Amino acid sequence: MLDVGRHPNIELMAYTHVERGEGQSGDFTVTVRRKARYVEEDRCTGCGACAEKCPTVVSDAFNEGLGTRRAIYSWFAQGIPSTHTIDPDHCRQLNGKKCGVCKKTCQADAINFDQEDRVVELHVGAIIAATGYEVFDPSIIPEYQYKEIANVVTALEFERLLSASGPTGGHLDRPSDLAIEADIEALEKKAKRSQRALDKFEEKYDEASPEFYEKYQNGEYGHDEDRKKWASKYGAHMAIAEPLEALRRRAEGFAVAKRLAFIQCVGSRDFRFYPFCSSYCCMHSIKEAIIAHEHEPETTSTIFGMDIRAVGKGFEEYKVRGGNKSAITYVRGRVAEITEAPDHNPVIWYEDTCERRVKSQEFDMVVLATACAPGKGIKELTQVLGIKINEFGFLKTNPSQPLDTTRPGIFTCGCAYGPMDIPESVAQASGAAARVAQILSEFEMRKAS
Repeated sequence: MLDVGRHPNIELMAYTHVERGEGQSGDFTVTVRRKARYVEEDRCTGCGACAEKCPTVVSDAFNEGLGTRRAIYSWFAQGIPSTHTIDPDHCRQLNGKKCGVCKKTCQADAINFDQEDRVVELHVGAIIAATGYEVFDPSIIPEYQYKEIANVVTALEFERLLSASGPTGGHLDRPSDLAIEADIEALEKKAKRSQRALDKFEEKYDEASPEFYEKYQNGEYGHDEDRKKWASKYGAHMAIAEPLEALRRRAEGFAVAKRLAFIQCVGSRDFRFYPFCSSYCCMHSIKEAIIAHEHEPETTSTIFGMDIRAVGKGFEEYKVRGGNKSAITYVRGRVAEITEAPDHNPVIWYEDTCERRVKSQEFDMVVLATACAPGKGIKELTQVLGIKINEFGFLKTNPSQPLDTTRPGIFTCGCAYGPMDIPESVAQASGAAARVAQILSEFEMRKAS
């Protein structure tokens, strides 16, 4: 990616939306809208000092909502260009409140609250539509209890938990435990504020609050208004301190997830949603299980699926190695339901199709291998570019030229074409680039003649 950013013949236009595409093969005019970052790209050094000082904390979409970021942020650490962006929906300054902390902090003077969207026209000879994919939302499958049981997560959420740059630093902390730790942190802040109020009374009367409160309850102070306020403050403080102490005791027993379950084909190979196979899910689950075992050698993983489709070079050997060396068990069976046991442990109910028996098994965490769904904006893009989609919602291509869309001069690759893994996407990207070179050379030859 760094090489792309430095290449003299490549202009990266991140944070940009395509609005119109006109023309023909060899001579297209594409209108794009460059969204306002409120940060000058040519000045921002990506140091992150502004994000450290920003007072507004919001949910981090890149970490699938498992972590937080600031209102001024970088999408992810290795992003190109290495610049920050202000979120206009959450920035206090852009919503009419006084702030401007980031502008005061930025030594490069890169913050510009007056920046506006810019519409740019590009004249190009060919177009490659590589829009990626969306993760299927498993909450519409009620039997899997996603969003209802905290420790049922998607494969992408699990990926962020495994990542060293993720919200847990690569430790497999359970979402239910993270939620309790967040509650503890919030209650600790409230307890500190209420304790400061009690400290003033204790200093004034030279008496500890618990002893005072016991005397007050026995009616020793009569109707003293000041002590009445003290008693009220102490009662409010104990309403915070008691549940805080109970949560702290629960948190003492927290440990990383060691019993993992992976459920394959969530939304894919399912006529209710997507009838096709998503291609990469089986190997992705095996890879995640192997990495989890590397992080914690006591980790065991069970992969539930109709079958394991290890179709690439060396994939079958990788699968077998995972079973032999990474404590992975493969179960041929369709999961019918997930319920919740005490301590927020998910329980999987499934039919073992080899033994023809219904079984149940308890885990620390369940990972849903969700379907590869067409990108949300793909329909809008096809209308802008004048191309078509197929019956599954991906870009329609020419059977004899599988990278050519229904409009000459516009090509596709990767998961805009259909579900595929990274190596196959890279190979397709090279093929699409070759098709572009062929089209452009033919166009130049026609112009010359």
